[in-house]
Amino acid sequence: MAVVRVDIAPDVLRWAVRRARWDEDTVRHRAPKLDEWIDGSVRPTLKQMEKLAADTHTPFGMLFLPEPPVEDVPVPDMRTPRDAGVREPSADLLETIYLCQRRQDWYRDEALEDGAAPLGLVGSATLTTPVDDAADRIRTALRLDERSVTSWSDAMTDLIERAETIGVLVMVNGVVGSDTHRRLDPEEFRGFALADDVAPLVFVNGADTKAAQVFTLVHELAHLWLGHSALSDADAGGTQGEKREERWCNQVAAQVLIPLDSLREGWAGDCGQDELNRLASHYKVSTLVVLARLRDAGFLTWDEYMARYDAERQRVMGLMQAGRDRGGGGNYYHTQLRRLGRAFTRAVVSSTLEGRTTYRDAYRLLGTVKHSTFEGLAEKVGIT
Repeated sequence: MAVVRVDIAPDVLRWAVRRARWDEDTVRHRAPKLDEWIDGSVRPTLKQMEKLAADTHTPFGMLFLPEPPVEDVPVPDMRTPRDAGVREPSADLLETIYLCQRRQDWYRDEALEDGAAPLGLVGSATLTTPVDDAADRIRTALRLDERSVTSWSDAMTDLIERAETIGVLVMVNGVVGSDTHRRLDPEEFRGFALADDVAPLVFVNGADTKAAQVFTLVHELAHLWLGHSALSDADAGGTQGEKREERWCNQVAAQVLIPLDSLREGWAGDCGQDELNRLASHYKVSTLVVLARLRDAGFLTWDEYMARYDAERQRVMGLMQAGRDRGGGGNYYHTQLRRLGRAFTRAVVSSTLEGRTTYRDAYRLLGTVKHSTFEGLAEKVGIT
């Protein structure tokens, strides 16, 4: 059979590997002839382009465009650029948003069929709502004064359950769908909110630290209180270049998690590392959130805060990388329920068993191809 060679625009080739977030080592390993394709000394074969499309998670037809397409993030982008690096959305980010949108659309239709009413919390605040008032509303809705948790993991589980109780779909995942080879990058995004008055959804990047996930979840809830969808790199300490809405949501989340009155009462009188760690453990937040609140409380000057923030951020990122390197498994069904959300999983299983949703569609929504996995998830949400 004759070898079919094709012409691919050099900029499209560069775009495909950039979109996949490949570094130089990955390019050398997975597409060793890329430079030759780009400079035109060698024309790639059709099979090589099929493989490149699959490896970079690029729609095959896009490789034959005369120039790279412009792919916009399908929700308002509230992220604050930290440097001059690439700000194009990765394939991993786009696919994650699209997947959550499909799941949200299905859940909304199902909820409306069951007679669901709009949730009053969505859009109940505005950017003119005082931060303390908005934080009090969220704390009251989540009934946070009743909580008692002993670890960051427990704190996150508790927050998810409380958010789902008030009608918010919560999905926490560190990979694209169920593909463990496609880890999401917290440096690209930490979470997003998909506002809807019937099926509001919050996604939290599970590849982030446990403490950071707690802050991100509350930050995204603040976006829902505004009634807005948003893509975030939720950061309690950021102020430079932030959009007004992102700054407001950061302030609300910080007040929800560490009320200033409580901090002033419980502060030990110094801002050393031991005290940062103690306060972070007490409130189940990251030390970066604690630093920002110490600044807000007047215990640190702006200059003192800035001098410590970058160093602390690097320390936290190092701890996160160390934890990632250690790896570790976990219970499959527990992980899947965290990725899908208990409320969403229960709705899909119930609808399928009642005949409103086909098993094929259910498998697609749940990210599985095995009936045994469907049965396992059904058991986990209490449906047999």
